[in-house]
Amino acid sequence: MLSVKTILAGAACAVMLSAAPALAQTQDGQKPAKQADPNRIICEKIQDTGSRLNSRKVCMTAQQWDEQRRRDRENLQDVQQRSPSTPTSG
Repeated sequence: MLSVKTILAGAACAVMLSAAPALAQTQDGQKPAKQADPNRIICEKIQDTGSRLNSRKVCMTAQQWDEQRRRDRENLQDVQQRSPSTPTSG
């Protein structure tokens, strides 16, 4: 049975991975320049956890996306720090 922490960690990973296209590099290998306007609206297609077919469109400002990614990163680090380490067999 999956624990709540495991499910939250998976959800956090899914959200962060869904943001990967925003971090994609241009053809010449350089990252695209960030827009200066934190209030511009960005819509991303988010795939529902546990399904390859269901997805939804989420629209937020650039500032909200940055804040969401920061919270996701913090939640993931918190879950990783709280999870017990698995013993290694000698």
